[in-house]
Amino acid sequence: MKVFESTYQSTQTDLTIAQAQSAFRNGELTSVELVSACLERAEAGKELNVYVTLDGEGALDAAQRADDRRKNGQIMPPLSGIPIVIKDNIHTAGLRCTAGSPAFSHYIPNEDASTVHKLREAGAIILGKTNMHELAFGVTGYNQAFNTGSGIGVRNPYDGSRVAGGSSSGSAAALGARMALGSLGTDTGGSMRIPSSLNGCAALRPSAGRYANDGVIPIAESRDTVGPMALCMSDVALLDSIMTDEFDLPSIALDELRLGVPSECWQNLDEDTKELAQSTLNKLKQHGITFVPIDDAGLQALNEPVGFSVVIHEAYECMVKYLRDYNHDMDINQLKSKIGSPDVLSIYEDWVIPRKMPSEDGLIDVQPLYEVAQSGGRQALRERYQTLFTQHNIDALFFPTTAIVAPLANAEANLPSNFEYLIQNTEPAASAGLPCIQLPVGLGRITGMPVGIELDGPQGSDRRLLAIGQLLECIVGRLARA
Repeated sequence: MKVFESTYQSTQTDLTIAQAQSAFRNGELTSVELVSACLERAEAGKELNVYVTLDGEGALDAAQRADDRRKNGQIMPPLSGIPIVIKDNIHTAGLRCTAGSPAFSHYIPNEDASTVHKLREAGAIILGKTNMHELAFGVTGYNQAFNTGSGIGVRNPYDGSRVAGGSSSGSAAALGARMALGSLGTDTGGSMRIPSSLNGCAALRPSAGRYANDGVIPIAESRDTVGPMALCMSDVALLDSIMTDEFDLPSIALDELRLGVPSECWQNLDEDTKELAQSTLNKLKQHGITFVPIDDAGLQALNEPVGFSVVIHEAYECMVKYLRDYNHDMDINQLKSKIGSPDVLSIYEDWVIPRKMPSEDGLIDVQPLYEVAQSGGRQALRERYQTLFTQHNIDALFFPTTAIVAPLANAEANLPSNFEYLIQNTEPAASAGLPCIQLPVGLGRITGMPVGIELDGPQGSDRRLLAIGQLLECIVGRLARA
């Protein structure tokens, strides 16, 4: 099901941020025209269920103000007049913030999250808040709430019968559908990288602590992070620079670049993913990049005891603290009673509220497992990453972001098998707090769906990783829009 097959078409919404700013300066495009084109695209794609809140009137007013300032010769900030979208678990002043849940359906924050404030100061225009896997507790975006189309959940612009991934579902689908030029998402175990891979856009999961996490409806504070998503790596780098005030990118030579290929991250691949990931590796190798096979990475085994247990343990305390700190008129049990998605309700009833997690012997207390993770398990994972980077003298690890392309959007979307195939490669680096980028590399020969490559780098190497991403993108090219 191709949502845009015979609907609105415009090259304006296919522009990168840099291209749009150039068109503004040259008088070839106004911000009002660009915002209008994005809003038309959003209207044409209502079946995708991308938005919880679309603020067309506010966006057009902001666009007109930007055009007036430009016409008057004022100095324009770097994102002036650029339309972006924000995942609906990140606070935006004056726009409701639902986290994709009926529990927060009437909540309107008074202040922006720090990350949103930075982008607004830089001139960004917020088109609206994007739908997501409810409470960010899933990787498909198959959410029964806030649907503007006839189907359930956020849908993929490349094929509306498939999911958009999650939990930053709408933030990625809006880019894939060219409804915006940039977006903010959040990532706990893969929630930006997975939907970016499935929708053909670029993303950065930053090093732990790189961005402020205030004003975010949480899952697990030691794993959650806000992050930028865009149509190309240079735009992701721009958004990162605005939120961090780090503007320089290192210079990197192709023939000096060394990337590790952990075999464990190349398992369980569907045919399209395997074919495109391997052809991308071969193409990059032809341009002088060295690839180092790693058959004993052991990252997934080290992550297994420290991944899920940390998320489930922290989910309770973090939500209780959030509800208290932001003066919500409900406790966590009242929140649970208002959850709309059966899969998320089950997570809260069986795991989060009772502080339990599943095992081969049934449900067990998560506290002892969390203590083991905190006392050494997570550090062992971090040290293993560093050993791999040092031992093999590599700049980053290179592998398919997800093992499969976007699954079908139906009652089986949230099966454990889909969860495992989508998150198997993204979670270890999240547990270790490392920076990761997602780069689209093509459309599958069989399904026509986007496939992405992830690169994980050492702690604090965010800007270098973004520079590598730009270099690789120059070779593999940008993905055609849906």
